[in-house]
Amino acid sequence: MRKRKMKEEIASMPDGSHAINRLRISDVVIVIFLILLCLTCVLPFIHLLAKSISADTYVVAKKVSFIPKGINFDAYRSIFKDGKLVYSFIYTVIMTLIFTALGMVSCIAASYPLSRKRLKGRGMIAFLLMIPMYFSAGLIPQFVLMKKYNLIDSMWVLIWPLIYSPYNMLIMKNYFQANISDSLEESAFLDGATNIKILWKIVLPLSKPILATISLFYAVGRWNAYADAKYYIKLQKLMPVQLMLSRMVSSAQSTQTMQLEAVVNTTTPEILQSAAIMFVTIPIICIYPFLQKYFVKGVMIGAVKG
Repeated sequence: MRKRKMKEEIASMPDGSHAINRLRISDVVIVIFLILLCLTCVLPFIHLLAKSISADTYVVAKKVSFIPKGINFDAYRSIFKDGKLVYSFIYTVIMTLIFTALGMVSCIAASYPLSRKRLKGRGMIAFLLMIPMYFSAGLIPQFVLMKKYNLIDSMWVLIWPLIYSPYNMLIMKNYFQANISDSLEESAFLDGATNIKILWKIVLPLSKPILATISLFYAVGRWNAYADAKYYIKLQKLMPVQLMLSRMVSSAQSTQTMQLEAVVNTTTPEILQSAAIMFVTIPIICIYPFLQKYFVKGVMIGAVKG
């Protein structure tokens, strides 16, 4: 009788809160799996952070795991004292901002017209614009092309070839199709608005989630990329911070690990590598939480509908 009464009370709950009382083994397994997955992402950063602020003797003796020992900030002081990595960091920030701005202009200019039914032949145009997503000329033709236009050893060789992204254009086009109705534009046309004015005054203010999402795609993609700089850039003052970091980490000799003259004798290469990685990674970690809600919403709407 008591069990029947409890079942009736649970069934009468309209908000589905009775599901909390039904914790199954599969739920426990999923929770444990997600926790382990999160730990695989978080623990490496904690380990690097602990090493970057630990004393040399503890790090060399492999006694530092996730808790720093003999806390000091000599590695970070060395990085700022030398200045090369700081200069490269500032240079990369400026380049990333320019790249993101130009990328957003090209993406909006391509995706908005393709999302409107009044554009004649938009299917064929979209097909042509999607070809670079599946086919590429290859590295050698790209290098010859960049050399022909005198872009080698310049900041623009890392910007112009990548500002148009078929993937980003497709996501933004789907978002415009799903969220910007034709009737809204028709009413604006009746009021005398031009296409540019409709885009600036109506479409973009209503598209903040997808704008934040694509901006994050562009910024993170450019910030983390270093392969193109490895092929096109030889001057150290034009190297992005990720290329410098890659050379630091991959170098086998301690005198070449950090190409920073002022820091070789002040701390061990392993600590210096950890500090450099944290120095480069922290900005993205700090920016992402502010854009996360727009990021998730924009990706789901732009990828599913359309």
